[in-house]
Amino acid sequence: MLAKDLISELIPSLKPSDHGLMALGWMEEFKVSHLPVVKNGEFLGMVSDSDIIDQNEPEEPIGSSFSNLPQPFVFEEQHIYEVIKVISEQKLTVIAVLNTDKVYLGIISLADLVQHFNQMASIGEPGGIIVLEMNHNDYSLAQIAQIVEGNDTRILSSYISSTADSTKIEVTLKLNRVEISGVLQTFERYSYKVISSVQEHSDYDNVQDRYDEFMRFLNI
Repeated sequence: MLAKDLISELIPSLKPSDHGLMALGWMEEFKVSHLPVVKNGEFLGMVSDSDIIDQNEPEEPIGSSFSNLPQPFVFEEQHIYEVIKVISEQKLTVIAVLNTDKVYLGIISLADLVQHFNQMASIGEPGGIIVLEMNHNDYSLAQIAQIVEGNDTRILSSYISSTADSTKIEVTLKLNRVEISGVLQTFERYSYKVISSVQEHSDYDNVQDRYDEFMRFLNI
């Protein structure tokens, strides 16, 4: 999934002539803390609610109050993983999307990004979750998939997490079956270290409840 496929059709951009009070009103309406400032298709930068409040001149036009706004953006052909990386590193609630000529196309909101990632990673689908720990050099997705599929189960999604000061990685697997005891036993037989697993319906419900609660938080 690419950035151009994630653009919101609802959240507007600001013009340099728009004043801070209008910007704050839109931010409250659309549940975001940032909005892009655009002039004739040119992305001028991203303004935040805290910027406007700190400026202490909310009735002044954005263009006259802020002459050097930060310009975080992604290109339309960048993958959703890259979009997540930028919006996370910049601590943004929206990110601007530009084409190769740097013409402004729209924005992606954090809430929409989480919903799209949920669909892509099959987070909302029922199924077991297994977290494996291993040395980085021992990681083989082909072998892991073979073990899973040998138990008549499929991997719906997977991701790797690690820390800079460790040679260990954690591999999280989302499977298409809730009952995964056979998969767990096979991993143990092949000397894989299972550090966490979710396989009961009640556990899945708890995971789904936590996800739903997180989505409600984003829309506060």
